[in-house]
Amino acid sequence: MEEAVAENGTPHSRARLYDAFAASGKALASGKRLELLDLLAQGERTVDALAKAAGLNLTTASAHLQTLKRAGFVATRREGVRIHYRLAGDDVAELFALLRKVAENHRPAVLAARDAHLGEDGGAEVTREELRARIAAGDVVVLDVRPVEEYLAGHIPGALSLPVDELADRIDELPGGTEIVVYCRGEYCVLAHDAVRLLTARGRRAIRLNDGMLEWRLSRLPVDAAEPA
Repeated sequence: MEEAVAENGTPHSRARLYDAFAASGKALASGKRLELLDLLAQGERTVDALAKAAGLNLTTASAHLQTLKRAGFVATRREGVRIHYRLAGDDVAELFALLRKVAENHRPAVLAARDAHLGEDGGAEVTREELRARIAAGDVVVLDVRPVEEYLAGHIPGALSLPVDELADRIDELPGGTEIVVYCRGEYCVLAHDAVRLLTARGRRAIRLNDGMLEWRLSRLPVDAAEPA
């Protein structure tokens, strides 16, 4: 028995194990691949849709997605000539969320980049639990400002869908006299910040959820998938 343990636990086998771990790490070593994971955390997408959302050409997007697939982070299904990508599991979304938080906690450059990206909106924030209580009390309008396809893939129950790029022209569709809580993809998503800035400038009372749909899903909170309200 001792000989078997010694034979199996060689430096070579240990190196192979850590190299296998490292292969997954290498797949994450690209800002664009992380952005693709962020998009896929919102729901299944075609290659075309992912390329457009991430600002990539099809060839580059496909290459990044193949790297993520080889690492086991994404899965695919075919529908006619179209290939649809999705995260391989909730654990991939959890890894992505943890990676961002660890980077923010230990790399000062991340904080500076985050602040430059999100900007100031002067708005207050509410937590998930505070928002759930306010939804139950019926004293708030919940506004999802992500693209419609992301809303359809899953949204906070009762939320209205109004993509941020349509908000300026459709603001009158929102109920008046009630505070609006805005959310988007997650803690580092700029869409909610942009929406709060616009709503505030138009005289509406608007605040943000302090994170977004990614964190809502990972907390195993209720999610609806239905036509926009």
